[in-house]
Order: sequence, then C-alpha cells, then structure tokens
Amino acid sequence: MELEEAIRTRRTHKAYGSEPVDRETLAELLDLGRWAPNHHLTNPWRFRVLGPAALARLKQAVGAEGAGKLDRAPTLVGVSVVRSGDPVTDEEDLCAAACAAYIVLLAAHGRGLAGYWRTPAVLRTPEGRAALHVGDDEHVIGLLHLGPARQEQRPPERAPARDVVSFLD
Repeated sequence: MELEEAIRTRRTHKAYGSEPVDRETLAELLDLGRWAPNHHLTNPWRFRVLGPAALARLKQAVGAEGAGKLDRAPTLVGVSVVRSGDPVTDEEDLCAAACAAYIVLLAAHGRGLAGYWRTPAVLRTPEGRAALHVGDDEHVIGLLHLGPARQEQRPPERAPARDVVSFLD
C-alpha cells in the first residue's frame, strides 16, 4: 500500500473479528513505532500488550459498565510516555509518543488490520494504571485496539485544506 493511500484510507474501527494479532506482527508494528520523530532521542514511549490477566485487571478497574468496550478488539496495546520532569521535554516526548501510536495504527492498516485509538477514563485512575503496571513517572496516552476488520468504514468529513492551512510571508 502506498503511503498516501494508507494515510487517506486508515479508519477508526469499532467492530473486529475474533482472531488476535499474532506476536510476530505485533513486534513488527511496535518496532516501527520506535521510529517516531523524537527530539533528543529520549525514546519516551512505552507499549504494553495486554494478555488475558492484564485485560481482566483492566475490566475489573473499569467496572461492568465499561468492560464491554474492552472486548471490541482481540488485541489491546496500552501506550504511555515516560515523563522527565522537564516541561519542555515532557511536551516534546508526549508528541513523540502520540506519533509512535499513530505509526502503529498506520502500519497495522498497511497490513490489512483495523485499529482504534481510545483514551478511556480508567487509564487515568490508580486502578487502571495498576492494571497496566504503569509507573508514577508515566502518562498514559491511550489504548490501541487492533485486529481484523469486520466491516468497512466510510471516510469522515474533513475540513478542506484551505480552512486549516496558512502560508505566511
């Protein structure tokens, strides 16, 4: 798949087949995430692939009302960023980790997989953080849902480039 086509056709999916993403493919996707641009090469991103026990802990932390959303995709990856304590570095690293997460989603799409980036509130609670073994020095930026697509998604409406781009003299 060509890069521009991948960017324009990647969609958020909320319905997946039941087959989990195999470990080799996950390793490839997460390795690609490491190539996100990162000022000072701090490598601030952390990826956690949730196995059955971790998923059960997260479901317990979220409660019955939110547990169903965690079953949408067969593979879940928690993404966090290590905080340095320096506000400028932390801002740059947060952006780098967000780029890394998007690279994972885009690479998954390029392999025919569906993806969904969620930021559930439970990941901002002590119980949710504990379920993923997230340290106090980390900020959780999301949960990536990955797996085979069960349906096609239509392109969303986007503002035309002229509405969001300025050329400055």
